[in-house]
Amino acid sequence: MARRVFHSFRYKYDNWRVQQVKQMGVLEGQPLLSSNEWEKIKGAGDAEVKKWIDKQMSGKSCLVVLIGTATAGRKLVEYEIEKAWNDKRGVVGLYIHNLKDLDGNQASKGRNPFDNFTVGLSKKRMSSVVKAYDPPFVSSTYVYNHIKDNLASWVEQAIEIRNNFSG
Repeated sequence: MARRVFHSFRYKYDNWRVQQVKQMGVLEGQPLLSSNEWEKIKGAGDAEVKKWIDKQMSGKSCLVVLIGTATAGRKLVEYEIEKAWNDKRGVVGLYIHNLKDLDGNQASKGRNPFDNFTVGLSKKRMSSVVKAYDPPFVSSTYVYNHIKDNLASWVEQAIEIRNNFSG
């Protein structure tokens, strides 16, 4: 059975790429909202969005941050990373900029969102503990296949890293 994960991403720019990853069927993630549904939740304010995130993250074993051009530094992505880590869930990043969007375009690589956090008593930079995978291909087809072939093992490794982290 596929691991249950929460997908974290910047909706406006990366929804199409995220759909590709989700449809691989390698992991079981939260339902992805339509743009109308997302706007409705977002329009209710930060407290309601966080309540939705908390509910969707419940029962998940890992947070998969799908990193696009403008993912790092986003308030809600940072909330999701912090919540998952503090709740002792696995956390892993995956660069998706080389997957094509609806118009067939690729994007530029974004910053590592884990650089914004420190973990443990030693205040290690989270990016030195949590892995962010950047598929070593330019072709969208090869990137897709690389993600599909490896994502389940990356999630398992992230869960193991978190379970063994003592900081």
